[in-house]
Amino acid sequence: QVQLVESGGGAVQAGGSLRLSCAASGRTFSSYRMGWFRQGPGKEREFVAAIAWSGGRTYYLDSVKGRFTISGNNAKNMVYLQMNSLNPEDTAVYYCAAGSGPLRARYARVDEYDTWGQGTQDPVSS
Repeated sequence: QVQLVESGGGAVQAGGSLRLSCAASGRTFSSYRMGWFRQGPGKEREFVAAIAWSGGRTYYLDSVKGRFTISGNNAKNMVYLQMNSLNPEDTAVYYCAAGSGPLRARYARVDEYDTWGQGTQDPVSS
């Protein structure tokens, strides 16, 4: 059974940085697609970033391009989200997600991912 556990979240002031980590376990992830999503107060869950576990292709939500970076460490089964220049609009619960199979055009869809972490709360104060 695949499991994802996020860590590294917390409160931060506007302009600050956070690095989220996602530890994956339960199987080999070499053929998986990995993503980060977020859900702000009163909002639907939205795509933030995605990476192909093998190959390193990455995709981002337009509003985080240039500020956030998704990366992975295959040897450690870890995925990271480095978030810089945070602003209050980034306040959300952030979720790590995994989907079996390669990264494809539907990468921003919630239903492309079948395993989710528990989420980490990241409030950004102004």
